[in-house]
Amino acid sequence: MNLWAPVIAYMAMLFGFSSLSTLPSPPGDFSFYDVHFAAYVGLAIVTTRATARGVRDVSWRAVFAAIVISSLYGVSDEYHQLFVPGRSFDVFDMLADTIGSIVGASAVGAWSIIRHRF
Repeated sequence: MNLWAPVIAYMAMLFGFSSLSTLPSPPGDFSFYDVHFAAYVGLAIVTTRATARGVRDVSWRAVFAAIVISSLYGVSDEYHQLFVPGRSFDVFDMLADTIGSIVGASAVGAWSIIRHRF
């Protein structure tokens, strides 16, 4: 089973959304920063799964690697938007991506610890 296939598919989905000139407004009181945060929580989760080779024994090294990979993808995603009409590079989007990456990867690491203790 290829653990990197979901990561690549997720990144492709994000690239597809970033290629759109306009996006629908987020529902309710959510902002685009909330959407970025949630999207990168998801990317970090599947990336942590891949770097740890599963979710049974997740090392903090795997968590850190997932944070770096997901966050760097967020930077590249923002850079990509410079070439999309109607879109731009936004440092706050990149910050939301990085925070989402930290939360998602750390949650998988914490869950692994909790599973072992209980």
